[in-house]
Amino acid sequence: MPEDSIEQINFDEINELAISKPLVSHIYTADPSAHVFNGKIYIYPSHDIDAGIPFNDNGDHFGMEDYHVFSMDSISSEALDNGVALHVNDVAWAEKQMWAPDAAHKNGKYYLYFPAKRASGIFQIGVAISDSPSGPFTPQPDAIKGSYSIDPAVFEDEDGKHYIYFGGIWGGQLQKYRNNLYDQNNEEPSENEPALGPIVALLREDMLELAEEPKEIKILDEKGEIILAGDNNRRFFEASWVHKYNGKYYFSYSTGDTHFICYAIGDNPYGPFTYQGRILNPVVGWTSHHSICEVENEWYLFYHDSSLSKGVTHLRSMKVTKIDYLEDGSIVTIDPYGIRRSID
Repeated sequence: MPEDSIEQINFDEINELAISKPLVSHIYTADPSAHVFNGKIYIYPSHDIDAGIPFNDNGDHFGMEDYHVFSMDSISSEALDNGVALHVNDVAWAEKQMWAPDAAHKNGKYYLYFPAKRASGIFQIGVAISDSPSGPFTPQPDAIKGSYSIDPAVFEDEDGKHYIYFGGIWGGQLQKYRNNLYDQNNEEPSENEPALGPIVALLREDMLELAEEPKEIKILDEKGEIILAGDNNRRFFEASWVHKYNGKYYFSYSTGDTHFICYAIGDNPYGPFTYQGRILNPVVGWTSHHSICEVENEWYLFYHDSSLSKGVTHLRSMKVTKIDYLEDGSIVTIDPYGIRRSID
């Protein structure tokens, strides 16, 4: 639910109707990236704080400084806070705004991928390493070469290759890039032009750098045409995530200013992906950001809303709910405050 509708909300009623409760309430957490490592669920969220900055379209009010890792023995057990896993002060190249992270595992090591702003005000993506999925993580001395924008998400395919997805428009700065080059004069395409797509690249074997030039992903409509920039209900805004179900690649993402989590399906990690529908309807708060994780042969959506903070859009709380698939592989749309329904 966008911020301009907050005054109309009865939060006691919303919290009663909500299909899930916050996983933790002692701190604010958002953008939860969930994985199963060694039979346990680990969640890598942003850690929301009140930075005292007014709301604006660049997201300056999202002033996060560190990451906490949470672990759960099962989907119904308590989420344990394992403490600070990484702080911006420990990252030599980063100045501020530790936004949505993700994590991956390979050969006994755990890798935390995170965006942050350099002193120049430009976002890049860094990586930190640990021997434990809960951290603490030791950052590399500089950001990943060739990375930019925000919202890294790492997908491990069945052949062991890892792909990193990233990008977000507006405050995420993706609109300033064309062919991986930054230009301050670049802006979003006009409404009747193809929308900007998220970015993907294969990771190097050591998981620390890109193995190739990043590529822009195409998200197509039902006619096989690239979704247009003016199609705000379906175009990519931020929050990339990829999971594989019945041999198909599901690319899911946030539409930003229309507040949906949508998904598209493709035949390989690079796409193109064809739009299918919505996974999650709008939540309380401006942002919507998620991950999808299989736990004991069931699929779950990890997401956030701002109901615990009574609608403060930069003070969010992570939640989880079950995903249901239909026989054709489509996902049943989730209403965060009451009902589930199939795509119209």
